[in-house]
Formats: sequence, C-alpha cells, structure tokens
Amino acid sequence: MWTLPNQITLFRIILIPVFLIIFYLPLSWSHFGAFVVFWTASVSDALDGYLARKLNQSSAFGAFIDPVADKLMVVAALVMIVQDYQNWLIAIPAIIMIAREIFISALREFMSSRGKRDVIAVSDMGKYKTAAQMLGIMGLIWRPDYDIPLILFYLPHEVINYAAYFFYAIATILTISTLVSYFKAAWPELKR
Repeated sequence: MWTLPNQITLFRIILIPVFLIIFYLPLSWSHFGAFVVFWTASVSDALDGYLARKLNQSSAFGAFIDPVADKLMVVAALVMIVQDYQNWLIAIPAIIMIAREIFISALREFMSSRGKRDVIAVSDMGKYKTAAQMLGIMGLIWRPDYDIPLILFYLPHEVINYAAYFFYAIATILTISTLVSYFKAAWPELKR
C-alpha cells in the first residue's frame, strides 16, 4: 500500500486544501500560486501512473485511490472557478463535467458488478478530454493579467486567457462525447 506511486497519489490529495487556501489568500500572486499547485498535482498524476508501471508497483489500493484523487482535485477546481468567474459559460460546462464524472463512476461500478468493467475502460478520447480539461482549468485558475516572458519573446496574457477558454470548451465537447460513448458501450448490459 505504501509504494512510491501510492504516496504520490496521497500527496495529490493533500494538495487539495493547500490549493484552495492559496487561491483564496488575499495576495496578488494567489491565482498564480494556485495554478502552480494544480499544475504540480497534474504532473504527479502522470508520474504516479508511470512509476507504478515502470517499477511494477501497481496495486489494488492504487487503482482505487488514483481516480479518487483525480476527481477530488478536478471537482474542487471546477467549483472554485465557477465561484470565481460567476459566469454561465464557466458554470454549465463545470456542471456537465462533474455530472459526467459521477455518472461514469457509477457506470464503472455497475459494469464491474457484472464482470464487464473492461467494456468501459479508459479510452484515448477520455485521455484527450482529461488533457484538455487540465489545460483549460489551469488557465482559468491563473487568469494572468500581465504578459508572460518566454525565452525568445513575450506571450501576451490574452493568448493564455483565450487558450484557457478554448481548452475548456474542447474539454466540454469531449466530456459529452465520451459520456455518450461509454453509455453506448454499456447499453446492452443496462437494458437487461
């Protein structure tokens, strides 16, 4: 249970209150600080899966806690940005994304009880959805109001903001698409 990948996953859960506290601090850099914590959590998500495979340390506990950690962090971030923006263009996709996570979790549990969990295993489209979702959420958390210095040039802050909305929209479309896809795959078992 206390393998390195599992410790990284538990670290991601511990980051959730840190993420929220930093975001709500009355400091000029709080949004950027919350972005850094969320980015760290996103990187640790990829790292724990990689290490579990590389070190042959996959475990039942890891298979259980990893998606829980992911969903907790994403739901916390979505609720936070909905409150921060107070805009239906942010709120409706957030509700769709949260509802999809609840629905898919219940669907996977149901399919597991039938011995057919593999029918709705994570697809490539689901991975693309997660990547777009993370990029969109990170940009919406940060919401820079200054240009970003890069090695060769400055990136206007508007580009980061527009990119965040773009990835958030793509994530919403892929959220609906993957929901429909998983539902169709499970339908034969559901209609019995």
